Amino acid sequence: MALQALQSSGVAFRKILSHFPEELSLAFAYGSGVYRQAGPSSDQKNAMLDFVFTVDDPVTWHSKNLKKNWNHYSFLKVLGPRIIAAVQNNYGAGVYYNPLITCDGRLIKYGVISTSVLIEDLLNWNNLYIAGRLQKPVKIVAMTEDVALRSALDQNLKSAVTAAFLMLPESFSEEDLFTEIAGLSYSGDFRMVVGEDKAKVLNIVKPNMAHFRELYGSILQESPQVVYKAQQGSLEIDKSPEGQFTQLMTLPKTLQQQINHIMDPPGKNRDVEETLLQVAHDPDCGDVVRLGLKKSVVYSSLKLHKMWKGWLRKTS
Repeated sequence: MALQALQSSGVAFRKILSHFPEELSLAFAYGSGVYRQAGPSSDQKNAMLDFVFTVDDPVTWHSKNLKKNWNHYSFLKVLGPRIIAAVQNNYGAGVYYNPLITCDGRLIKYGVISTSVLIEDLLNWNNLYIAGRLQKPVKIVAMTEDVALRSALDQNLKSAVTAAFLMLPESFSEEDLFTEIAGLSYSGDFRMVVGEDKAKVLNIVKPNMAHFRELYGSILQESPQVVYKAQQGSLEIDKSPEGQFTQLMTLPKTLQQQINHIMDPPGKNRDVEETLLQVAHDPDCGDVVRLGLKKSVVYSSLKLHKMWKGWLRKTS
């Protein structure tokens, strides 16, 4: 199962986790501090460690964390856990970040997201922020037996493969596929245009091909939509209108709605299935999917960028 590839037994990560309240449905570490990257982020030893903590009850979790780690929080700590949880759920991408924290001698930042919000993002790609993180190799440090969460994690990976298929030609390499997948959550991301390394996607994929294979290998082997020649690292997919329509119909709901919005002429109000059938026959099907992703991501990334600017002003 693809999810197994995300598991980690890293003692250092678990030691950091011990400084926080235990009520986590999922905790994972990601980024250049976890997996080696090429280019400017290649100094893995000194890179900041990024974590995401998923919690069933944000108010209770923040209340306990304030008692343990009061100094981690910005000025909002004086307003209490309910306000912090409200900010978490209603601003940015449903994540509350505490940045620039020193823990066990390492610089870390950690985000807190509610389990229900994460599941929605994994299934529907509401903003593709944390769901996008989980489409790339991460280190899962803790996870409960939450069936709905585990199922959503698997579905997110399958959706990533389907979206990438629609934007790729009939034949392509593993590196092409993994580069397309790694770039999904950067489509239209404000940070990839201003301030971040534009070659970041390739820097993520090239040193971590084995991790991507481990993450997606079983999905590719079991998918009826692709001929996967693992030994040669090559793939072939069905680019017929029928094949593309099948793929379009399994895309996450938010992306389907964005595609419908792009293609639906004013006043016509066609249903999504009718629009997707039209797109399946369109020679520019992949470009339409890419534009739908861009529209989904650009809105949430701009919101998050504004939140971060305000956050850093308050904490500096």
